[in-house]
Amino acid sequence: MQRKSISRISMVAIPVMIACGLLASGAPARAQSDDDGPCSNQTLRGDYGFSVEGVILPAPGVTIPIRGVTMTHYDGNGKLTQLDSLILNGTPISDWSPATGTYHVNPNCTGTILLLSSTGDVVNLRIVVVKRGKEIRAVVWPPFGGPNRVVTSVGIKVE
Repeated sequence: MQRKSISRISMVAIPVMIACGLLASGAPARAQSDDDGPCSNQTLRGDYGFSVEGVILPAPGVTIPIRGVTMTHYDGNGKLTQLDSLILNGTPISDWSPATGTYHVNPNCTGTILLLSSTGDVVNLRIVVVKRGKEIRAVVWPPFGGPNRVVTSVGIKVE
């Protein structure tokens, strides 16, 4: 009788000890190589709708508000296409203007975007990918093509 109890305890205890050992070691719950990280260019694949807002700073003490929306398509391999519609100081400045660009997502879910607008302007961005790639937060980053600016955007994956 005692031998059967020990055998049953062993059948339960061994898998529990293995699971606890894996958790304590920090081993990933799914198969993943050490250099894979939680994010990569492939984290961004598909369409994202962004809201854009901020200010343009053309001279000391002068701020001009900018608002807009963009639809950006990420190919999962570091290239993107975008359409944007922007309003500057209450006046539309673009109505679905196209842009192309490149992006890079680091394993820690930070990254960069380089946009080239249809007018030839270059826009640098710094990004953070959150919610397992379902959301992107971005800020326009120097060097600026034109006046300084403080512009941020939030993009949500189109489902």
